[in-house]
Amino acid sequence: MQLNRAGLADKSAWEAKGYALPSFDYETVQKNTKENPFWVHFGVGNIFRAFQCNVVQNLLNAGVLDRGLTVAEGYDYEIIEKMNRPHDDLSILVTLKANGTVEKSVTGSIMESLALDSHDDTQFSRLKEIFAKDSLQMCTFTITEKGYNLNTPDGNFMAAVAEDMKNGPERPESYIGKVAALVYARYVSGKKPIAMVSMDNCSHNGDKLKLAITTFAKVWAKNGVVEEGFVSYTEDENKVSFPWTMIDKITPRPDASIEALLQKDDIEGLDPVITSKNTYVAPFVNAEETEYLVIEDKFPNGRPELEKGGLIFTTRETVDKVEKMKVCTCLNPLHTALAVFGCLLDYNLISAEMKNETLVKLVEGIGYKEGLPVVVNPGILDPKEFIDTVLNVRVPNPFMPDTPQRIATDTSQKLAIRFGETIKAYAASPELNVSDIKLIPLVFAGWLRYLMAIDDNGNEFTLSPDPMLDEVRPYVADIKLGDSFDADAKLKDILSNAKIFGVNLYEAGLAELTCQYFTEMTRKPGAVMETLQKYVG
Repeated sequence: MQLNRAGLADKSAWEAKGYALPSFDYETVQKNTKENPFWVHFGVGNIFRAFQCNVVQNLLNAGVLDRGLTVAEGYDYEIIEKMNRPHDDLSILVTLKANGTVEKSVTGSIMESLALDSHDDTQFSRLKEIFAKDSLQMCTFTITEKGYNLNTPDGNFMAAVAEDMKNGPERPESYIGKVAALVYARYVSGKKPIAMVSMDNCSHNGDKLKLAITTFAKVWAKNGVVEEGFVSYTEDENKVSFPWTMIDKITPRPDASIEALLQKDDIEGLDPVITSKNTYVAPFVNAEETEYLVIEDKFPNGRPELEKGGLIFTTRETVDKVEKMKVCTCLNPLHTALAVFGCLLDYNLISAEMKNETLVKLVEGIGYKEGLPVVVNPGILDPKEFIDTVLNVRVPNPFMPDTPQRIATDTSQKLAIRFGETIKAYAASPELNVSDIKLIPLVFAGWLRYLMAIDDNGNEFTLSPDPMLDEVRPYVADIKLGDSFDADAKLKDILSNAKIFGVNLYEAGLAELTCQYFTEMTRKPGAVMETLQKYVG
């Protein structure tokens, strides 16, 4: 059995192994898509293949849609060359359910895949042709939050962006420069409307995309390399909209255990590829079954009935409430707490941590006791039910190969939004008291203890990537387990850093408690667990 169009011709072989296959007329759908594309997606990553591709496939199978997806990859062209094309844009989705069952399906909703390469005349011209089509309704993105950034830390444009700003939309080098060039092609073709929809997991994602695109438009117009009207076109939401979205689905890196499961089905060519840009990509994705995609319903060129595939369309205000519910209270803070302590306590799976009674009590306390009181119910999803699903179904799922080490990545960038917003909400409430927050400072202290890169057994471990490691590690680098030290003196500068914690912990009244917890966690090997047991209950 081979994962390509010819290999799918033997349907009975696949179905005998338990695979659900595309049931729509591929040739007709591909013809319709190429002639009248309606959805272009940038970023051919795991969450896109596990979520959006599957939604579209289900709607194609049900006859709700008669066209599929066009995808473009603008960061690592080798993904298209070495994974999409050899497999005829097919991939395998392995859904890992908490009850121990596995669902396997072949996803075939991608009808055309292209490299967003301005130096490849054929592919870039094809993308411009697609963006000029009246039928195009939406352009979506999963390129990570940093994909929308145009600037270096000092505030200047990145080198490639600066060159693109000067040279115009003919052959841009930067990711957003290339996208802006395609939007300009749509403008030139008749100022046609389109929705530009970030589906990345970051707050107010539509605004980040809008700022990037409109910045290009303004500088290009100022430099005289595009028509002046391009600026007003990108700023007119009746022409170009930038809806906010909230996405939630856990799709860990393709796991070797899942590859072994598929190989037992005699499927050939499942080897993953590591590209020259160090992107790890496989012809399969493994994912949980729970998924949410909430979208601001602002589509100036219309949209298909994607709600029939489970997507939720609503107002911007409701998207904001859902996003805050998830990121600030009901999921992300719990994940971060498990990530930090999972690394310290030598866990390799998030699910395994949920067998530790103390860690379960910790995340239950952060979610139900400290978080829920400040959550604004968005109406379309119930916050308590959301946490129930996280703690009872999603995180404990033993078949999800997600690791604390992966989730601990970039923790310095996450603490402010995942915990700081809760502290601010307590401070602003006449009915709540910040001094009642006892567990969030435990996570802060745990993170500082994590930065020592010594686990609770006293062994060294490797910290996950984080852009602020060089800045924050020196605060704890010279502390050894069992040392006697003044935590306040050592940590004052970092605990007062509102950029990291969302608030100045001294001004919030939580610095003393954080120092106390940190001191106790560093007394000896085993002190992290002892401290958790002491204060979690």
